[in-house]
Amino acid sequence: MFQFISKSLKFGILFLFLVPAFAFSQKQVDLNKLDEYFNQAFKDWKVPGMAIGIVKNDSLIFAKGYGLRDVEKTDKVDANTLFAIASNTKAFTSAALATLIEDEKLKWNDSVIKFLPYFELYDSYVTKNLTIADMLSHRTGLETFSGDLLWYGSNYSREEVIRRAKYLKQARSFRTSFGYSNIMYIAAGEIIQKVTGKKWEDYISETFLKPLGMNDTKTSITQLDYTKDVAMPHTFFDNKMIKIPYLNWDNVAPAGSILSSVNDMSKWIKLQLNHGTLNGKQYFNETSSRQMWTPYVNFYVNDGSEKLWPTTHFKSYGLGWGLMDLYGKKIVSHTGGYDGMLSTVCLIPEEKLGFVILTNANEMLFYSLYYKILDAFLSDSNADWSKYFLDRDISNKKHDADDKLQEEKDRDENEAATVELKEFCGTYKSELYGEAKVTLENKDFKVKMVPSPLFVGDLTHWQGNTFKVVFKNFPSLPYGKVNFILNAM
Repeated sequence: MFQFISKSLKFGILFLFLVPAFAFSQKQVDLNKLDEYFNQAFKDWKVPGMAIGIVKNDSLIFAKGYGLRDVEKTDKVDANTLFAIASNTKAFTSAALATLIEDEKLKWNDSVIKFLPYFELYDSYVTKNLTIADMLSHRTGLETFSGDLLWYGSNYSREEVIRRAKYLKQARSFRTSFGYSNIMYIAAGEIIQKVTGKKWEDYISETFLKPLGMNDTKTSITQLDYTKDVAMPHTFFDNKMIKIPYLNWDNVAPAGSILSSVNDMSKWIKLQLNHGTLNGKQYFNETSSRQMWTPYVNFYVNDGSEKLWPTTHFKSYGLGWGLMDLYGKKIVSHTGGYDGMLSTVCLIPEEKLGFVILTNANEMLFYSLYYKILDAFLSDSNADWSKYFLDRDISNKKHDADDKLQEEKDRDENEAATVELKEFCGTYKSELYGEAKVTLENKDFKVKMVPSPLFVGDLTHWQGNTFKVVFKNFPSLPYGKVNFILNAM
């Protein structure tokens, strides 16, 4: 009898409003100079494309695209180009729940099982006491990203993903610390459907996207017309930047399926900065807005962070938003990570300022521009964040490559497997993830994840009964290892 154990795999210009200098709270911001910085950083990081939008006092003062939508074509990114915003979707889900709370259909502190009786976590106490606010603030006690392979590339429905979460063991005590969970936002979306009778995507479209005029924004890649203004995901692989296909995220939609543009996201930013009211229409009230921006769980600010950003004294998470202070201002923001696209949305409510950065590569360029924009509007700092983070990124990648080389040196490839390859073949079952099949066909030794058809991995001998696994359909993922444990009969 064998047990299968797999190591977790972690994973043009349309509008350009520029003036020589714009006065903001006695602070002169030269948008032309800022644009020059963006353009140079874009070139230095060698990403295919990006788009940036900046809102100030209910006006979109800067909206520009850089580079290409697709490295294999010549189409330029502009302010209407669609990108996957991934986890920036979470703020939409939180705001949708706020509308239902205002309609007295639920409360932030209602228990999840009140609406989803099938909901269950590993710890029965947590199951009984977990509230909607607990889910949205990631204080369930689960490990960050735990269970993501349940939905990532799988054919499991939203309900099935939620049902299987009961097998995820608690990593820490309930409500004591932060553990980012996409699965909890899937459950939040199912609560919306339970209360309204409408699917999450329909409620989001009817409540926010259509009335705000976010007409190009999509809630699923199935709605994309790739002949139009759509950016493609990319990753760096085999010493070059390559295009990779979109992966359907419908089963995790409430946590990350929205695709949008700088122009459309500027409307969402304006709504947020106005505490839920825009153009005379109230979407949610100021109380709800402040509730979503209230710290629910705090992060440790280490000495390294303190040295880089001495004016940041706290970091925390609210309901679908990350929170911190910088230069004496409250910063409300979130990032989004889709395979091949990274993004951020940031609000500075006191300054009536907000911005969005969208990129189509697995590179951290957005993070350096995030701090450059904050510096430009809130301080006199002229720090070169792009150079700092690019140097660090290069160093980290070299360190990772050195680690892999060392790992190769340390393995004993001469330690043979204890049985022939055909003896490892069969179907393996996990209560959490489902079935995996190991096959040997014409010397091709493979593992196939049954619930996730794209996860077909090539197995090559590492040492003993451990094999290296590479999932060629996901070039952005590092290799992993599969260890076969032979149980005594």
